[in-house]
Amino acid sequence: MSQQVDILSLITARLPSLRAAERKVAGLIFDDIDFVAEASIGEIAARAGVSDATVTRFARAVECRNVRDLKTRLTRALAAGRRFIQEANEEDGLGVIYDSATQTLALNRTLMEQADVEGAVEMLDGARQILVFGAGGGSTVMAQELQFRLVRLGYAISAYPQALLPRMVAATLEPEDVVVALSASGYTPEINDAAELAREYGARVIAITAVASPLAGIADLALPLASRETDFIYFPSSSRYAMMAAVDMLALGLALRHRARTRDKLRRLKITLDAHRGGDNRQPLGD
Repeated sequence: MSQQVDILSLITARLPSLRAAERKVAGLIFDDIDFVAEASIGEIAARAGVSDATVTRFARAVECRNVRDLKTRLTRALAAGRRFIQEANEEDGLGVIYDSATQTLALNRTLMEQADVEGAVEMLDGARQILVFGAGGGSTVMAQELQFRLVRLGYAISAYPQALLPRMVAATLEPEDVVVALSASGYTPEINDAAELAREYGARVIAITAVASPLAGIADLALPLASRETDFIYFPSSSRYAMMAAVDMLALGLALRHRARTRDKLRRLKITLDAHRGGDNRQPLGD
């Protein structure tokens, strides 16, 4: 069995085919996973009310080599966080969304006030081309958002929100190019490897990522992110708000560096959009 397969999901899938005694072992795991992850075969058997042989058969029935392998996989499931195993207290949907966004933005405002945002803006403004790397959910969306925001200001920018493309593009870069690497965690191997490769070819790297993460250490300049993830796992990561705010700060900084040029380009864009869709002149510059 692959090391990446979730053992708890596999046990759930195998339940109908297990013997009655083996289902007792499964029940014990779901009732007290901490105990099973640490206990001996004899202790597990005694608590479940089965024989030692049954515990061994159960491990093999859920595609583990032996009981030790089973316990290792249970420990890995625990390492992902108890909030992914046990149900958290119900939270008000509207409240948790708006409260989380507010708290995350307040936390990251403090961090950004201490960051070298102006240095990042200057680096982007002088780039021959800007390349944005992101992978996963939020980073993919924000990579495209940064592209959409800066292309309107006249910058040569491309987003590469995919695992292999950032690495391929990084190998083609020159010292006049600037990479913006996005990662809420800072641990995504594809993004970190591409950022490191870009630097090896002389390109400069700006990272929007978690404080003191591996990606932050690779970058020439890091804009820090922090998020307070709750035990209510059904709510999407609040780090998206912080990353979007950082993208907005960079776009605003670049727009203000060339006010006349920015005003002309945005006016042209507004005329084009209004002619296409109609409506009043207070509609946003892009949907």
